[in-house]
Amino acid sequence: MAEFILKALVRSRGIEHLYHIESAAVSTEETGNPIYPPAKRSLSQHGVWFDPSKRAQQVTPEDYERFDRIVCMDSSNLRLLRRIIPSDSEGKVHLLMSYTGAPRDVADPWYKGDFEEAFQDILAGCEAMLG
Repeated sequence: MAEFILKALVRSRGIEHLYHIESAAVSTEETGNPIYPPAKRSLSQHGVWFDPSKRAQQVTPEDYERFDRIVCMDSSNLRLLRRIIPSDSEGKVHLLMSYTGAPRDVADPWYKGDFEEAFQDILAGCEAMLG
């Protein structure tokens, strides 16, 4: 959801040419799977376009060099990311909600079943990150 929410925000601000936005998982559990249906419903309910051909992929060590910023949704993702990218010598790795001034995990839609709460957290974090 975060990939498409952030893409929608930069597009609405006319600054999409300044960003390359991709999402990736910290595990292989969902690799190759499409966007989870409740996530699609949440994005659609908010009028956020998503690429229906999007498939889950895993973060790679090379991503650290490819991207200026790597943003995790929660502390569990951050812990798992450290196994793939053990060092953050350039300070590129951040928790999304840290941009809001109230650092905490994004509400986990998988375990809570509340995709609306996750959507709102992600939206707030992305807006704060863009300033």
